[in-house]
Amino acid sequence: MLYPLPPFAHIRTLTANTKNNSLRRRSEAAYLFRHQKTRPFHNYFVTRLPSSSLRPDSRSAGAGPNHHKLPRSASTPHSSPTSRTPAALPPSSSQAFGASRASTVVRIPLRSAKHHFGAGVSRGSRPYNEDTYQVGTIEIPAFAKRQPISLTRKPNAGKQDVSLDESDWKGADSASGDPQVFYFGVFDGHGGSECSEFLKDRLHSYVEEAAGDLGMESSLQKSSSDGASPAEQYQEKAEKAIRLQQKLAKAWKDTVGGYFKRFKPEFLSLTPPSSTSNAGTVASQTLSPSPFSIEPVLSYAFLTADLDFTTAQASKHSPHPRSGPGIAEEDDPILSDRPLNDSDVLHNPSLSQPLVRNASALKSIGGPTRFLGGSTASVALISTPTSTPFWHPASPSTLVTAHVGDTRILLCRSSDGKAVPLTTNHHPSTPIEATRLRRYAATFITDSFGEERVLGLANTRAFGDVGSKRIGVSAEPEINTTHLAPGEYSFLVLVSDGVSGTLSDQEIVDIAKEAQNPNAAASDVVSLAVEVSEEADNATALVVRLGGWERRMEGGGGSLGTKEQRDWRRQDAMDPRRRQH
Repeated sequence: MLYPLPPFAHIRTLTANTKNNSLRRRSEAAYLFRHQKTRPFHNYFVTRLPSSSLRPDSRSAGAGPNHHKLPRSASTPHSSPTSRTPAALPPSSSQAFGASRASTVVRIPLRSAKHHFGAGVSRGSRPYNEDTYQVGTIEIPAFAKRQPISLTRKPNAGKQDVSLDESDWKGADSASGDPQVFYFGVFDGHGGSECSEFLKDRLHSYVEEAAGDLGMESSLQKSSSDGASPAEQYQEKAEKAIRLQQKLAKAWKDTVGGYFKRFKPEFLSLTPPSSTSNAGTVASQTLSPSPFSIEPVLSYAFLTADLDFTTAQASKHSPHPRSGPGIAEEDDPILSDRPLNDSDVLHNPSLSQPLVRNASALKSIGGPTRFLGGSTASVALISTPTSTPFWHPASPSTLVTAHVGDTRILLCRSSDGKAVPLTTNHHPSTPIEATRLRRYAATFITDSFGEERVLGLANTRAFGDVGSKRIGVSAEPEINTTHLAPGEYSFLVLVSDGVSGTLSDQEIVDIAKEAQNPNAAASDVVSLAVEVSEEADNATALVVRLGGWERRMEGGGGSLGTKEQRDWRRQDAMDPRRRQH
């Protein structure tokens, strides 16, 4: 499958200069080759299981003097005195025990691990479903908070007699040597499913490519100096990362214009580091945020994906409502008498043409005609400092969320059972969003439900929506970082607006508490949201188990806080007189 080419906005129209043409072709060919080699998404996680769980125990084949095959009738009680405790292993069998505990690396599909993850999906009362989701692992450096050295020492360090092999206590790592980074995403499309499907299939690859292009560093490994001083190495990597971020901002400014002419993303560094002959002073220079951290990587990936999708749709033509089978637009005297730039939605459409020069790659982004809709997105990344998975009760982890639109991400705190929201709805009524957009949007209108909208859109941040890009409807992500202590939170919930628009945050969390596993919890949340809604929207819920899952009913009286309200909602939904009002 061919992937979209990057926005070569800085390259002007091809001239007669053969050298420039060859350089351009080489750069595009290299980009195509790099995207064709992109690995498929890993919708599984890798772990280690004891070999005894995959095949019969090898000790049963006479691995020691204590193993016998006598029938039960021939066994006699043991009455002779012994000099060792029953819990101690015989010296001769310590080697056999270590061999029997050998582990095997296995792949477990995350969607099938019902005790660790669950997904509930319903189209509600709609004839189609525009929601999508994606779960799995991605190949990026770890960003978890490093553990103190007292907690990272090897067990039994300095002792010669170790009965257990290292693989018995160490889990499986990713290909880069860091622990696996888990990826969870919910995408709520509007106007169609083209944009949400695009994010489901390709957003994770943009994150991986952004981590490689910006030189994201692992928080758990020491970077190699390669003979250069740390200050010189930092200077070189910082300049490269900032140049890429500046190029992305310039592409938005030149291609879309409007709001993006004074575009200053929150997590991107657009100011180049001061060039100085003394490289030692670079180490004291503070870049906020660091161009190598996870925040600029996610912001760069979101904006790049949105630019590719927007430019690909702008290069297509919108089908007119009156055109169709047997009705050619060029045959209609009214439809054909339009200005040449009638379908232009960008500031400079000519700069968007080199984005995708391959016809098949162009068609792969969206459909054959221009898609005027868009999609919201909420993505959660979880990284651990060790190979112990994040759902282990003794494992700390770091959670980073990137959010655009009105999908929501919630945490359930184990101590008091309260819902902890990690995202805010990007609506025109939000003070931050209203201040950001009033310079470009003429007016905000209020619909019949009392909700403010901008150009008919309920969300001020979204992917796609090419007709509203110039007034500031962008995919600038709201990024939040949370360090999770062992057992501090019970579970993580990602929901679309079909759930959050009907149920409160605490109701969603309390419903999930009562379920036996995350899979049942996600189904129960979606079922209640659809049941109590008069006109149910597409509803999607993802529930991810965390270290405090077993303590989910301990704090705050369990799920009793909203039980009476939920019961009333069910009774009201079953009342036949409800439809008469």
